[in-house]
Amino acid sequence: MQNFFATCAKGMEYLLRDELIGLGMSDAREALAGVHFSGSLEAGYRACLWSRLASRVLLQLAEFEAGDADALYAGVRTIDWGAHLAVDGTFAVDAVGGGEGLRHSQFTALRVKDAIVDQFRERCGARPDVEVDQPAIRINLRLHKGRAGIALDLSGTPLHRRGWRLGTGEAPLKETLAAAILLRTGWPRIAQQGGALLDPMCGSATLLIEGAHIAADVAPGLRRGYFGFSGWRAHDAALWTRLLEEAQSRAQEGLRALQPVFFGFDVDPQVLAEARRNAQAAGVAGFLHLARQSVEHLGRPAGIEHGLVVCNPPYGERLGEAAELASLYRAFGQRLGEHFKGWQGGVIVADDELGHVLGLRAHKRYTLYNGALECRLLLFDLNVPTEPTDRATKPLSAGGQAVANRIGKTLRHLRKRLQREGISCWRVYDADLPEYAAAVDVYTTSADSGEPVRWLHIQEYAPPREIPEEVARDRLRELVRAAGQALAVPRERIALKTRYKAKGGSKYGRFAQRNEFLEVEEGGLRFRVNLFDYLDTGLFLDHRPIRAQVRELAARKRFLNLFCYTGAVSIYAAAGGAASTTSVDLSATYLEWATENFRLNGIVGPQHQLIQADALEWLRHARGQYDLIFVDPPTFSNSKRAEDFDVQRDHVELLRLCGARLSPGGVILFSNNLRRFRLDPLLAGQFEVRDTTAQSIPFDFSRNVHVHHSFELRQRGGLVAEI
Repeated sequence: MQNFFATCAKGMEYLLRDELIGLGMSDAREALAGVHFSGSLEAGYRACLWSRLASRVLLQLAEFEAGDADALYAGVRTIDWGAHLAVDGTFAVDAVGGGEGLRHSQFTALRVKDAIVDQFRERCGARPDVEVDQPAIRINLRLHKGRAGIALDLSGTPLHRRGWRLGTGEAPLKETLAAAILLRTGWPRIAQQGGALLDPMCGSATLLIEGAHIAADVAPGLRRGYFGFSGWRAHDAALWTRLLEEAQSRAQEGLRALQPVFFGFDVDPQVLAEARRNAQAAGVAGFLHLARQSVEHLGRPAGIEHGLVVCNPPYGERLGEAAELASLYRAFGQRLGEHFKGWQGGVIVADDELGHVLGLRAHKRYTLYNGALECRLLLFDLNVPTEPTDRATKPLSAGGQAVANRIGKTLRHLRKRLQREGISCWRVYDADLPEYAAAVDVYTTSADSGEPVRWLHIQEYAPPREIPEEVARDRLRELVRAAGQALAVPRERIALKTRYKAKGGSKYGRFAQRNEFLEVEEGGLRFRVNLFDYLDTGLFLDHRPIRAQVRELAARKRFLNLFCYTGAVSIYAAAGGAASTTSVDLSATYLEWATENFRLNGIVGPQHQLIQADALEWLRHARGQYDLIFVDPPTFSNSKRAEDFDVQRDHVELLRLCGARLSPGGVILFSNNLRRFRLDPLLAGQFEVRDTTAQSIPFDFSRNVHVHHSFELRQRGGLVAEI
């Protein structure tokens, strides 16, 4: 009798326990992130071959006190490693957990490796090698409360790697999670009753392939080419061969009886091609119907009376596309309610609000984890009437209510000033409550009726390192709900830009591709903004006072705008009576956007030039003179079409080149948003410099006085420009 531990993702423990009991492990008992069971070696092999939910299967070798590195080393030496590994074999060590003096997993794994190697050297005069990818054996160390558990990893590599996946799609779903979803939705029972399985957003077909294998009784490990016991000295090859032959026989019988009732749809042809390759590799291509189709055209397959609609739709925060998903979820819920009477439904969501948008009443909810992301699996009986659309909104948490109260207070405080100054785009919240770390900007457009329509643009700030990822994510969701409720803005009009961890620090995720432009008004001028597709919207709200200053200074001036972005400052200059405007940017996209902004405001003529060029390179060759220059460079740029640019490093050269193009008495307005920027004192030899940062920060940005730096520069010895 041997002891085993099967690991699994959080939320699957009870499912895994029931699965193992069904496989004959009658003493299986759940624990945190796994299940303990005991039995002969066959029990461990059978779990590796047949478990659809386990991540790894560990054979326990020893457990001992390990208060420090020396105790760990000594405990590992008590195990007879020659019984498990040949001297010319290979091994790897995985370490999880920690304790006093054993806080770093790499160090603890190294101590285990040293103990094994030293034992072999003393006994044999030689040692086995370390092999990371597919060693003869893989050793697992778990440290908890001063005790060490040493186990042999029979799986070798994670068991969600079934051996058939060739493509992953954009947001791959682990096969183990797919199996958990299908088991929770009752798919085995539905399959036995002859029902169909349909995934309207199938991606690389993970749910469909897992569903077909469940229905056909195909062992999930049957196509794996490697297990962790393959090079184990105690491996029972005859036993394993018998289990494989049994599984192959069951799979052949099940596939002969399987019906082609698996339907998958997606809008991405490349992803569908991956799905077809995966289905072919999994041996079920002949049973899957895969086609390109949007959710808006979803319908019940002809001749199919009952089945299960199941899917893993985009989550928004995960893909950086949350803002445009409400309409997708709403359409999906409507199609389910209208076309799938008599079916069951299962949808996994990471945002409860998006789950509500479906408009369906979930009769069960389960918490599952897609990696570290906490999700809800919602189950629907599609014979039950849909929920009324005006049902009560889920109450905010105490923290979310505090955010809503703060936004409401800010709105009441600023309303009269916003109306008096005609400001329709402004910042309403800027991490006022530090634990809800994001900026919320309001953009107001006009409906066809002339009524104002609010949109929100929310950018998440990187949370402190000590805040767990799931806590920060839940707070962000609450902030989105709170802002929407406080400002009466529905979810589909909220653009959310979220951060993710990546090499080099925190970065914003992939954005939407809605190509949806809005027209907003500022200072009597009109501008196109895009809240969803880009990190910035097309109008820097913190530059509102600077734009107003440019309009005041621009009369009869030759105006130059470097790094012009979408041309908003140039349009202010033209509106202020500039004799000419020249706008330079490297991006063709932004220059096209600027062209549309000029057109919107009726500003046309050869005196208004838009030039596609690298600003520094253009300055080096320019010959014209300008009376007013606005330069707002990026913090850094590494475009393939231009030299790398760093504003702290390169601003001296940039401003001296601007000075060479400045007419006598002219003014340079310089701005940048590098938080720790310092203007080089060398520039004081050429320019009279005035720091204008304080007066250039808008009143609605008063909580973030470091949002940008701004300066006025005039040539020394030149004439003073009229202001």
